Amino acid sequence: MTDPVPFAIDAQGWCAGARRVESPNCDERPDGEPVSLVVLHSISLPPGEFGGPWIERLFLNALDPSAHPYFVDVAALRVSAHFLVRRDGELLQFVPTVRRAWHAGASNWKGRSRCNDFSVGIELEGCNVLPFEDAQYRCVQTLIEALKLRHPVADVAGHSDIAPGRKVDPGACFDWKRLPGVVRPA
Repeated sequence: MTDPVPFAIDAQGWCAGARRVESPNCDERPDGEPVSLVVLHSISLPPGEFGGPWIERLFLNALDPSAHPYFVDVAALRVSAHFLVRRDGELLQFVPTVRRAWHAGASNWKGRSRCNDFSVGIELEGCNVLPFEDAQYRCVQTLIEALKLRHPVADVAGHSDIAPGRKVDPGACFDWKRLPGVVRPA
């Protein structure tokens, strides 16, 4: 994939330019809770493998535990993210940004717990030991810009920043300097 198309988030929270794959793993945000945080994650299923249908199936509650030994432990999870950025820069959207996706788990940001209430989750197809692709950085940067136009996003953090000691993603191979205008959390 070359440069990502300009993204736009509509009033219902859907992104023009993303492939829509609706996940049931979401619910309503608390009344009046604006989106003020973007959380970056990384995921690969099975670990270290890219390009298969497994992430989508996990977010759709359709992951077959017999398809790979690793899936036995994760197939019953009820998780999602708003977006997934594939290795080639393709953008998928599972949950509209106005709803709460189930991506952060037990989390805290700047003294506030329950980050799912006020964040958008972006999964990057990747792992902790391999670099991310140029197309992914371009896609994420463009998506963050679109999110800031629709929502009062003040911060961008990694899953490891909101759940330290529990999560390590997006990991040491994620180059925060590749996102102009995004300041790495201290």
